[in-house]
Amino acid sequence: MATVDSSSTLAQVQAAFDDACSWVEDQDIAKARALVTAGTILLRRVPSTATKGSNALSSSNNEISKAIAEARIYIQAHDAAQLPGPLVTQPSFMTSRGLA
Repeated sequence: MATVDSSSTLAQVQAAFDDACSWVEDQDIAKARALVTAGTILLRRVPSTATKGSNALSSSNNEISKAIAEARIYIQAHDAAQLPGPLVTQPSFMTSRGLA
């Protein structure tokens, strides 16, 4: 289950993202998944531009997007649950001997 969801506050999502950033050092798939979840929520919740009167503040979400992409690549490459079929194929000579 995800550490954050739609009912989480912005502070909780930011903390979950920060906590999951260590997935690289830990080589932890669960943390990589948590980073993807928290990062995706952050991208949706934090505007890239905010304006109040004549003052404007803009931020780049490129770092969050890059972190999400790297985590997804790691998950796809290292998650055994996503690999098709058995990891080891045992040869069978049953069909060649007419036993199957």
